[in-house]
This record gives sequence, C-alpha cells and structure tokens, in this order.
Amino acid sequence: MNNFIPNFPSDGVITVNRVILKPEYDVDDLQERVAMLCENVKTYHSETGFVGGFVAMNSGAISNEGSTTGQAVASELKDREALIVTFWDSFEQHEASHRSDSFQPLFRQVLELCENGNEEIAYEMLWSGRAYEAEQARAAQEAKARHAA
Repeated sequence: MNNFIPNFPSDGVITVNRVILKPEYDVDDLQERVAMLCENVKTYHSETGFVGGFVAMNSGAISNEGSTTGQAVASELKDREALIVTFWDSFEQHEASHRSDSFQPLFRQVLELCENGNEEIAYEMLWSGRAYEAEQARAAQEAKARHAA
C-alpha cells in the first residue's frame, strides 16, 4: 500500500533532514528559508525525480503512551526542531538536485539557522497507508472479530 504521497514509487527514496534552530532564530525564519528552498526543488526537479515532501515542526508534545523513555511532559526542542522530509524516484536524482547551482545558495541559507549542522539520511519505504474510511474500518473490525474466535 502506498497512498501517503501520490505517485511515489514503491522503490522510491525518502530523505530526512533534522534541523535544530540556533537560539537566535525562530520558526518564522525557518519557514521563510525552507519555503524558498522547497519552491526551488519543486520548480527545477519535479521532472527529474522529486515526488513530494513535507516539513514538520516539533510541537513539544511527547506521547506517554508511545514512549519508553520515561514520562516526559514536554520536549525541550519545541519550536526549535524540524524535520524536512522529501520523496524521490531515486537517490541518484536526489543527489543531482543538490548539486544544482540554484539549490546550493538556498541550502546554505537554511544551514545558517542550524545549530546541529545537517545530516540528511536516505530511507527506503517499507510501508505507508491512509486510514480506512468509516465503512472500511467497521468491516475490518467485524472481520477481525469473526476470525479471532
């Protein structure tokens, strides 16, 4: 199942950048610079391997139900840590995009904000999917109940 990013190939590559903002910068600074960078990628690389992406900011919430590292109340990196996640047809196409003359100046402007430098990790998709529609969820629950007995 592959419904997270439409048209993302089953053998595609996901890259993840983890950004931790320097204390003198805020979310607005990051959004402005990342918007310029993402617009560049969409404009110049949509036909050469870029499929989609998203940027997510640390909200500060920590799941006590889903965490095994104690019962934390809030993340110290709230509004300082972001993930820049992109989806590509291949790792080679991703790398070529980063070598482009139009990309590099914008990338450096984002890096100026980061106290952690940058490490971009590439991942292969193992699974993705959307939630069921209400009718599908009920049918799945009924099927599990029938087969559990």
